[in-house]
Amino acid sequence: MKSLVLAEKPSVARELARVLGCTQAHKSYIEGSHYIVTWALGHLIELKMPEHYDTKYKTWKLEDLPIIPSKMGLKVIKQTSHQYRTVEELAKRKDISECIIATDAGREGELVARWILEKIRWNKPIKRLWISSQTDRAIKEGFKQLKPGKHYDNLYHSAVCRAEADWLIGLNVTRALTTKYNDPLSAGRVQTPTLAMVIEREQEIQKFVPKEYWTLQAEIGPLLAQWEMNNEKRIFQKETADQIEKKVKGAKAVLNKIDRKKKTEAQPLPYDLTELQRDANKRFGFSAKKTLTVLQRLYEQYKLVTYPRTDSRYLTTDMASTMLDRLQGMSTGYKEDVKPLIANKGLVLAKRVFNNEKVTDHHAIIPTEERLHLSDLDSDERKIYDLIAKRFLALFYPPYEYETIQAIFKVEDETFTAKETMVIDLGFKKIVEKKESKTQMAGLLRLNEGQTLPVNSTTITQKWTEPPLRFSEADILAHMEKFGLGTPATRAEIIERLVGTEVVERQNGRFTPTKKGKQLIDLVNDELKSPELTAKWEKELEEISKGKADPKTFGEKIRKQTEQLVFEIKTSDKSYRAHNLTGAKCPECNSFLKEKNTKEGKVLVCSNLECSYRKRKDPKLSNRRCPQCHKKMEIHDGKAGTYFQCKTCNVVEKAEEKKKAINKKEERKLVQKYTQKEDFGTSLGDLLKQALKDND
Repeated sequence: MKSLVLAEKPSVARELARVLGCTQAHKSYIEGSHYIVTWALGHLIELKMPEHYDTKYKTWKLEDLPIIPSKMGLKVIKQTSHQYRTVEELAKRKDISECIIATDAGREGELVARWILEKIRWNKPIKRLWISSQTDRAIKEGFKQLKPGKHYDNLYHSAVCRAEADWLIGLNVTRALTTKYNDPLSAGRVQTPTLAMVIEREQEIQKFVPKEYWTLQAEIGPLLAQWEMNNEKRIFQKETADQIEKKVKGAKAVLNKIDRKKKTEAQPLPYDLTELQRDANKRFGFSAKKTLTVLQRLYEQYKLVTYPRTDSRYLTTDMASTMLDRLQGMSTGYKEDVKPLIANKGLVLAKRVFNNEKVTDHHAIIPTEERLHLSDLDSDERKIYDLIAKRFLALFYPPYEYETIQAIFKVEDETFTAKETMVIDLGFKKIVEKKESKTQMAGLLRLNEGQTLPVNSTTITQKWTEPPLRFSEADILAHMEKFGLGTPATRAEIIERLVGTEVVERQNGRFTPTKKGKQLIDLVNDELKSPELTAKWEKELEEISKGKADPKTFGEKIRKQTEQLVFEIKTSDKSYRAHNLTGAKCPECNSFLKEKNTKEGKVLVCSNLECSYRKRKDPKLSNRRCPQCHKKMEIHDGKAGTYFQCKTCNVVEKAEEKKKAINKKEERKLVQKYTQKEDFGTSLGDLLKQALKDND
C-alpha cells in the first residue's frame, strides 16, 4: 500500500518526491514504491460564487442583497480543474491507504488540502506533515514525526470560518457599494481600515500649520552645547532667543553636573515576515510584495531560510542543538564572521530567543543548515539573505554596551547641555552594523563638576516645524501589525490591492490617497473603517483553532453583521462621483467613459456596469521590433486578429496564433493567484476580480 502526499505547489512536491525516493515522473504526480506525491496549484477548490446558487446573481442588483446562502458550497476552480481531476483519480486507487497533507504548515495551507479532500469525499486516514524548512533533513525528520490529521481539525474549522466571513461581508458590501454608486468600489475588513489610516495621515498633513522656531548653540570651552529648558530645545519667539543670546555671550559657564549612565542594548531578535519587509523597505526600497517573493525563492528554491510567513521572532528550545549546523552551512559566505562562533561551538548568547510559548505555527526566519553558495543568488536575493543572516549571527554576540555622558552647564541662569556616548563593548553591532571599536575617551570625561569655562561663541538657527510624513510601506506594515490588520502572509497583497483599485497611489515610495479613496472611505460603513472588528475576529478565530470557541456561533454572528452592513448602505443618503469620468461617450450605450490606469497603460472603459466596452487609450507597445527602423511596434486587435504595426514606418506584421494549452508561465501565475490568501478582505479581492472586470 502507498501513501498519497498532497503538496501545495509543484516545486515543493518535486523536492518531497526526490527525498522520498519517488522517481516515476508523470504529468501531474510523481510515484515511488511507498509514496505518490501530487500537488495543488495553490487552491484547487474555492467557495461557490453567488451565480452558482442562483443564475440571477450574475447581474449585480442592489435589491438582491444581502446574498446569504444557508450553507456555503464548494466548487472546483476551472483553470486548475485538470490538476483536481488528477488528485481525484489518485485518491480512488485501491493501493492508496492514507493521505499525508504536506501543504504549507498554517491555517491557509490546511484549508487548501482539506477542501480538496472534502470535495473528493476522502474517507481514509489523514496524516499531517508539519515542517518549517525545505531542507532534506527537515523533510526526512518531518516524515518520521507525522501527526494525526485530527490534531488540526480545529485549525481547519478556523480557516473555513475566515473564508466564509470574508465571502459574506466582503462580497456583499462590495456589491452593495458598487451597485448603489455605479462604480467598482471594493471594501474589506483589512483593506478598508488600512485605507482609513492613509487618509487620516493625509488629513493631518493638510491641517498642519508650520510654526517658526529657533535653537541656540554655544561653544563652551572645547564643547558645543545646546540651550535647553524643561527638555525643550526650541524657542518660539525670536525676541526671546535674542535676549538669551545677548545674556550668555561672553559670559562664564559653570559645569553644574556630569551625568554618567551605563546602558546595554540587547541583541535584536531574528526576523518575522513583517519586520523583514519593513527593514527591506527602509534599506533597499523593496515593496512588501517584492520582499516576500524574494524570500519565497530563498525558502523553496535555494532552501537557505526557514518558513517565511511567520509572525514569531522566537525559536523553540529544541533548536539550540541545531545552531552549529546552521553556522557551518553559512560559513562559505560569512567565513570571518562565523569562524569564532563555530570555535565557540555555536553557543547562543541571546538566551531569550529560545521561548516555546512565543512560537505560534512557526518560529522566526533564520538560515537553514543548507550549504550557502552566494554566487548562485542574484542581487536582491543576497540583500534579503544578508539581512536574515546578520540578525541570526547577532544572537551569538554579546549585547552592545555603552555609556552616555551628559554635562549640564549654567550660564547666567540659563541651562546648556552637551552629550557624548562612549562605547564600552560593540557586541552584536560588530556584525549587524559592521562598526569598529572606539578607543578614544569621551571629551566630557576630562572635565570636572564646578569647573568654569568661557562661552566662546553663540549661534542662533532659525527653523520650521514640519508636518508628519506620508506613510512609507514600512510605516503601513508597522501600523497594520500594531492594530492586528492582516497576517504576515497577506499584508503585502493588501497594500498592492489598495494601489490596484486606485484608492491610493505610490509617490516617491510613499502613499497618497486618491479622490476615489477619499470618497470611498466616506461611503463605507463606520464599523468597517476601524481595525477593532478585525482584531476581534482574529481573536475569535484563534480561539476556534484552539478548540475554545464554536465555529457555528461565529458564523451566525457574521450573517447578522452582513445584513446590518448591507442595510446601512442601502439606506444611506450619501452621494458619489466617479473621479475618472471623461467627456467622451461610449459608442455602444452612450454612457460616459472612464479613464483607468492599468499595467498596459491608460484604458477607456464604459461607466455603465452592464456595458463591457473597453478600449486602450494609447496603443500598446510590443517587444517586437520593426525590421526597418528597429523601434518597438504597436500591437492592435483587428477583425483578422492581432497584428503589429510600426508607427514610424507603417510596417504591419500579423501575430502568430497563441497556444491554448496552459504553459509553465500561466501555471506559475495560477499558483501565485491562489496562494497566500489568508485574511479578512484578502481572498475577497480575487473572488470578485473577474466579476468586477466583467462589469467594468
